[in-house]
Amino acid sequence: MGMKLKMEAGPGEVTFVPDMPRRQTMNAILLGAIGVSTLGLAVPYLAFFVPPGSGGSGAGLVAKDALGNDVTVAGWKATHNQNARELVQGLKGDATYLLLDDQKNIADFGLNAVCTHLGCVVPWNQAENKFMCPCHGSQYNKEGKVVRGPAPLSLALVHVNDVEGKVVLKPWTETDFRTGEAPWWK
Repeated sequence: MGMKLKMEAGPGEVTFVPDMPRRQTMNAILLGAIGVSTLGLAVPYLAFFVPPGSGGSGAGLVAKDALGNDVTVAGWKATHNQNARELVQGLKGDATYLLLDDQKNIADFGLNAVCTHLGCVVPWNQAENKFMCPCHGSQYNKEGKVVRGPAPLSLALVHVNDVEGKVVLKPWTETDFRTGEAPWWK
């Protein structure tokens, strides 16, 4: 029969584990590595669910032409006729009309080209001097105010500014000058 030896701490003796500081250090390193890896994966995942900002402190968005190039005031006036109503890429990527008057000056407002009935893009009809929706026949005057339904509301407005020679669009938040009412598109 073999003898079993049992080691116990005597009274007043403290059990000492010689590698405890090393174990604590390795546990901290392991926990830190797992934490950094998890955080590195979690941040992009969570950022996916946060909507992008509107582009800063309200400085506006430079209008883009059909090829994605910035629209300049001089270039727009040179390539378009007086009283023209032509599309650019506007706020939120929506089609937006830039308006020229009979002196070829760009109006201080633009019109979102999306019909307020069912969302079709509304073309300008030069012969009728109004915007006419091809989908259900809604009509808007040259300032985008609805003149015939079924569209319930006028076309949304945007501010048009000349900033360092470029056409810059900003959201319209003031009273709608066509109706005297608060803007519905806010």
